Amino acid sequence: MSYERLDEQMKTFAAALTSDVRLGVEETAKVATTIAAEIRFLDSSSRTSVLDASPVPLAARIDELVAFQAWMDLASGAPDPAVVRAQVIVQNYVCFVYLGEACFRALRKASKAGSVTRRCCEFLTNNPVRAFRNAVAHSNWTYVPDFSGLVFWARKGDDKSEAMSQFEVTQAELAFWQALSRTVAYAAYTSLESVEGRPAKA
Repeated sequence: MSYERLDEQMKTFAAALTSDVRLGVEETAKVATTIAAEIRFLDSSSRTSVLDASPVPLAARIDELVAFQAWMDLASGAPDPAVVRAQVIVQNYVCFVYLGEACFRALRKASKAGSVTRRCCEFLTNNPVRAFRNAVAHSNWTYVPDFSGLVFWARKGDDKSEAMSQFEVTQAELAFWQALSRTVAYAAYTSLESVEGRPAKA
């Protein structure tokens, strides 16, 4: 998938990118292209810190993203409710649990303050996305009665004695979170691959 195609897809979410992620209007037009460039021009030690944050080779991460996109293309528009439910589970796990741990936390630390990459990763690792990630990881979610979104329960902070709060996310909001997740990960990983030309850890 090209950066240009991802840029076009993200333009659909320009309003959320400006209001929620705090990107400038011009920045919303080239999210993937900008992230790829920012990663490419990081210093070597910062790029290495992202690669070394996980024992899984970079090539394997990219393979999972490509396979995930193939699954999404296959499942999209399927009339079978069982396929739709499976798609929801896979999509939420990959976008928020798998990539949250493997990609966004490391990128947030390595990227430059104020960069598009940093702001996107801050959004993807802070509440409400952080709370949703925890709810998915701990099975604390379900559908709203009309299936227009999800209800989930999570703690607002790290205190395990804190009572869980109930949240709701609409399908439109979730579509934005998922699209941003895939865009950030694909742009960052493929840019790292083009610069480093090696797996994270063989």
